[in-house]
Amino acid sequence: MSLKVYADRLSQPSRALLIFCKLNGIEFEEVPVDLSKGQHKAPEFEEVNPMKQVPAIVHGTFKLFESHAILRYLASAFPEVADHWYPTDLQKRAKIESVLDWHHSNLRRGSAGYVFNSVLAPAFGLPVNPQAAAEGKKVLSCSLATIDTFWLQKDGSFLNGNSQPSLADLSLVCEIMQLEFVDEKDRDSILSPHKNVLKWIDDVKSATAPHFDEIHATLFKVKEMFEKQRSAGASS
Repeated sequence: MSLKVYADRLSQPSRALLIFCKLNGIEFEEVPVDLSKGQHKAPEFEEVNPMKQVPAIVHGTFKLFESHAILRYLASAFPEVADHWYPTDLQKRAKIESVLDWHHSNLRRGSAGYVFNSVLAPAFGLPVNPQAAAEGKKVLSCSLATIDTFWLQKDGSFLNGNSQPSLADLSLVCEIMQLEFVDEKDRDSILSPHKNVLKWIDDVKSATAPHFDEIHATLFKVKEMFEKQRSAGASS
């Protein structure tokens, strides 16, 4: 069956999905959906995902949305996917599920709230919201501290003390990469207290090379644009 992946590379869950497919040799057609242009609201995309969000997939006649659900499905549907991503051992799998569930209500809520309301909102025709950004930053900082002191353990380089990355490692690191959009000083002030997190990010990048950098190239191009805008604003 053919696989189509509907994604926007500025979307952190979209990037995680694309990296996962490339790492595991899953053949797919990438269908770009530009959120800033409102393409997720088009009738043809609504037929794929009535929730009008990315990523989404069509595998044969089967349609699915929500990034974690998609990652779980692909890890189970394609036998070539290495077991460490989503183990067949039910207890190891349950540990990964616990991180993925925690992610949505903690790290994602904090990161999205902070980055969108401090930087990305104008790209969607909305004003920045300093109060919402500050609230998101608090959740984000607390979430990073939890990763640093709880989810990362001494007996392994990856989440839950694992020696190889899982779906959770890939999903969470792609989330943290959204901080590349904000001013470098702000990003460093948020991440620098969490030494275990910084090492873990590097470990995930190394384990997913070269596809991690390839898929994040679009993010870094937009980052350069924001940096030029900030420099121009400071000069004026």
